[in-house]
Amino acid sequence: MAYLTGDNIITSLGFDTNEVLHKIESGITGITETQSFKHLTKAPVSLVDFDIVSKELSFIFPESSFTRFEGIACLSLYKALKQVDVDLESNRTLFILSTTKGNIELLEGNEKSGKNLLLHHTAQKIANLFGFVNQPIVICNACISGVLALIMAKRYIDTGKFNTIVVAGADVASDFVVAGFESFKSMSEQPCKPFDSTRDGLSLGEGAATLIITKEPYNSEIRITAGSSANDANHISGPSRTGEGLFIATANTIKDLKDIDFISAHGTATPYNDDMESIALQRLGLDHVPVNSFKGYFGHTLGAAGVIETILTAHSMLSGTIYKTLGYDSPGVAAPINIVNTNIKKTLFRSLKMASGFGGCNASLLLERNGR
Repeated sequence: MAYLTGDNIITSLGFDTNEVLHKIESGITGITETQSFKHLTKAPVSLVDFDIVSKELSFIFPESSFTRFEGIACLSLYKALKQVDVDLESNRTLFILSTTKGNIELLEGNEKSGKNLLLHHTAQKIANLFGFVNQPIVICNACISGVLALIMAKRYIDTGKFNTIVVAGADVASDFVVAGFESFKSMSEQPCKPFDSTRDGLSLGEGAATLIITKEPYNSEIRITAGSSANDANHISGPSRTGEGLFIATANTIKDLKDIDFISAHGTATPYNDDMESIALQRLGLDHVPVNSFKGYFGHTLGAAGVIETILTAHSMLSGTIYKTLGYDSPGVAAPINIVNTNIKKTLFRSLKMASGFGGCNASLLLERNGR
């Protein structure tokens, strides 16, 4: 079994999971207007306060220097590892880094090439800092990177090769990233409105999250029991209009579709993504299941999204709370689905986390809670 035994989230809403959850419960968004980017017009963004990150890191690693990306990733790792007694020097412990862009921000400065731009180099630098002895693994597969990293962690645990896997996901907003999404005209001029009839694009966010996965349950009640990925090969950026890839990934993940209590969707608030997810859920017969998107609270955090939102899903299960889809007011997707628009209390034993990304990639994982 792959149990979730420790976690941390860093976003614009806060620097630990409980702080982020408190803001979400209160319906607070961290998506705000900014003048930080050259190519940004009117679109708001969700940014981490890096001054706080730097100050905390200066006490933890006084002799080390960090880029923005490395800083939020390392601070999240440190905070999560304080919760669980992990033998980092054991050859039965593995570190997985999930990201889409890594240190791409370095392209905007004087360092336009070199090893610091290489994801495997950055992962090894972080691994060395914390004392991991195994060579780290990098998962970089568009916006399903975080979910895919967790699926890989579960599979490694199942093989018996590792007892503990530490998965960290991180990405930062930069001029390079902002310019890319602006070129697609995919960014909204207001905080994003997932699944809403007036949605007009996503909100970018930056963040980091760490999830510690163990073979033994210790005090954990939540475990990853299944996961799958599929590619619909539809378009370099546009999802399948029939939701084929997500349909296949989810059908391969869930054998009994009748017992799903909650779905954490990808929910980017772009017209095509939200339509595609609704169609896939209807085809799966899951259109009645409560579904939300967390992106209205802290934006689309790219390679960190799957890790952040899986942690939030796990804590939703523990508290018996499904949080509303912030920004959603009226239905506006191709197929009717049960979108949660107010915080509700419900006993949750089986929850699904879905993700989709550029290039036609899709992934789903299943979380189960002890008791059923």
